[in-house]
Amino acid sequence: MTALTAKVTEPSPPPPPGADAPKRRGVELTLLVGAVLISVLGHLYVGLATTGHLPGPAAHYATGLSVAALLAHLAVRLRAPYADPLLLPIAVLLNGLGLVLIQRLDVTTPGHLTAGDQLLWSALGVALFVLVVALLRDHRVLQRYAYLSVAVALVLMLIPVFFPAVNGAHIWIRFAGLSFQPGEFAKILLAVFFAAYLAANRTALALTGRRLFWKLRLLPGRVLGPILAIWLLSVGVLVLERDLGTSLLFFGLFVIMLFTATGRIGWIAIGLLLAALGAYAVGTFEPHVHSRVDDWLNPFASIERGEGPGQLAQSLFAFGAGGLLGAGLGHGQSFLIGFAAKSDFVLATAGEELGLVGLAAILLLYGLLVARGFRAGLALRDPFGRLLATGLASIVALQVFVIAGGVTGLIPLTGMAMPFLAQGGSSVVTNWIIVALLVRLSDSARRPRPAKEPAE
Repeated sequence: MTALTAKVTEPSPPPPPGADAPKRRGVELTLLVGAVLISVLGHLYVGLATTGHLPGPAAHYATGLSVAALLAHLAVRLRAPYADPLLLPIAVLLNGLGLVLIQRLDVTTPGHLTAGDQLLWSALGVALFVLVVALLRDHRVLQRYAYLSVAVALVLMLIPVFFPAVNGAHIWIRFAGLSFQPGEFAKILLAVFFAAYLAANRTALALTGRRLFWKLRLLPGRVLGPILAIWLLSVGVLVLERDLGTSLLFFGLFVIMLFTATGRIGWIAIGLLLAALGAYAVGTFEPHVHSRVDDWLNPFASIERGEGPGQLAQSLFAFGAGGLLGAGLGHGQSFLIGFAAKSDFVLATAGEELGLVGLAAILLLYGLLVARGFRAGLALRDPFGRLLATGLASIVALQVFVIAGGVTGLIPLTGMAMPFLAQGGSSVVTNWIIVALLVRLSDSARRPRPAKEPAE
């Protein structure tokens, strides 16, 4: 086994048996107070900047956010006392900032108010966070339901095909005035399946197969076949639904977890090559995706035709207008982006009104959240937990990259929602579940090993 493989697959040394590791729940509570205060002050500032007086429901907003944060903290304190103290405060702060930005955009779209709905979805997400942390005492239980997870994930991804397209993509289910995006939940279930399957076959994946070139091995079909078939089926369904963003996310998740399980960097190179070929094929032959590629290549084409700026052009103008320190909350013009300002392009509002400094702070929060997830994975003693933590953290990282890259013109737009920040009930709930699982995994990673536990 190579040194690289050893670094990836070998866990960090666990705490000595019986050692009392610091729980740091007081640190978490202090950070939560700061996160709530920043969100509440932002809410008040938006009201003053846009209407000239404090918003009416400010007390209700502050109380609701405080109660939600306190309940989540109590769940962690009682059920996961050794969890990473940064995960929950980061989630609360990002969710609170998202509510502030959506509230600010609501002022300029009086006929389409969504901050109240987003607050309800956030409350549901926190409730599910509490349930996951309280009821899931051992993350290894999830390994037993690997094939059930992938079956449910495929069903969830397939259902929207039978519903009308929304903005060119079949990713939504609309019923009785409510909308639901099943693919958001499918990504967690697929991460569980990938982690369970790769953990069970990690030796065969790392050591068997015919050597092709450099450090790349052609894995046996009986080992790689099942997981490759599931991945191809998932991506095929998403392409059928014209959901390029989620298909790219699943592809990246598959490659990252395969690399983590095998420790062979050649899979990253092959993954990038296949992603480029697939993106070229879909972008060339699928009309909906092709139009997005054209907008990406020439975002100012509509201006040159005398039709006015499109969404991507407006987004670039918003970032440019923000400068270093931003125009201030409530003083930007990013609402000109249109219907997607609160979802796909909410980061443009942050860039214009908070400036490069505020945007960098938000991206650093995401980076810290992902880094703590990877850290939990490195410290876990079981292969399934290490792979699951890596997969969940990678989901967040890939989403941030795809969305931030799209709205800044780095890559074509994909239509995904920025975790916690953007309008989208399914997205908010799913990301709260991801944070809950990372909390559980980090608790297992930091929890001292009992003195009588045999060494693995």
